Amino acid sequence: MTADNTIPAGHRRDARGALWAESQIKPIDRTRDELVRELWAKAEAVNKALREFKLAAFADIEAFVDLSANEYGVSLGGNKGNVQLLSFDGELRVQRAIAERIVFDERLQAAKKLIDECLTEWTKGARPEIALLVQDAFRVDSAGNIRTGNVLALKRLAIEDERWLRAMEAIGDAVQVVGSKSYIRFYRRQPNGRYQALSLDLSGV
Repeated sequence: MTADNTIPAGHRRDARGALWAESQIKPIDRTRDELVRELWAKAEAVNKALREFKLAAFADIEAFVDLSANEYGVSLGGNKGNVQLLSFDGELRVQRAIAERIVFDERLQAAKKLIDECLTEWTKGARPEIALLVQDAFRVDSAGNIRTGNVLALKRLAIEDERWLRAMEAIGDAVQVVGSKSYIRFYRRQPNGRYQALSLDLSGV
């Protein structure tokens, strides 16, 4: 590809950087180009509108939460926590959700070693599937990441073994919050009483 980005009048540059005279380009290729550019421009406008709507919606919800709290002489401030708002008739529901992204530090390895010690002792003479059920929590997903929900679910098991309790403490200490993502979801109540989500993908804008 040439370093010169100047395109002479009546020419277009293709994906490989070569210059083509308009007369050399097939009509179907010109039509395809026009369609792609037209759709891209519309999609970009929708993306901008969604982004602006999302920012405005978060600001409106935050302002309302503060207004409601002020009735009790409390000042909250900040975009904190999950909030659910209902219309007066209960037909419409708006939810603000803050999803934290968590990872585990090196202390997770200590927890796994303690759990392995427990399993080695508990499964003597027992079916090996019992150990697999717990060890499965430490498997990684397709991206190579520990599935945090599966690991944290172990903390709900009512096991009083001292090593297990230390392992659960290590898991808790290993949790590191590295960021969060905010969502707004909209629902309408259906005749059957269930709420159906309005399809808006605001998470990526």
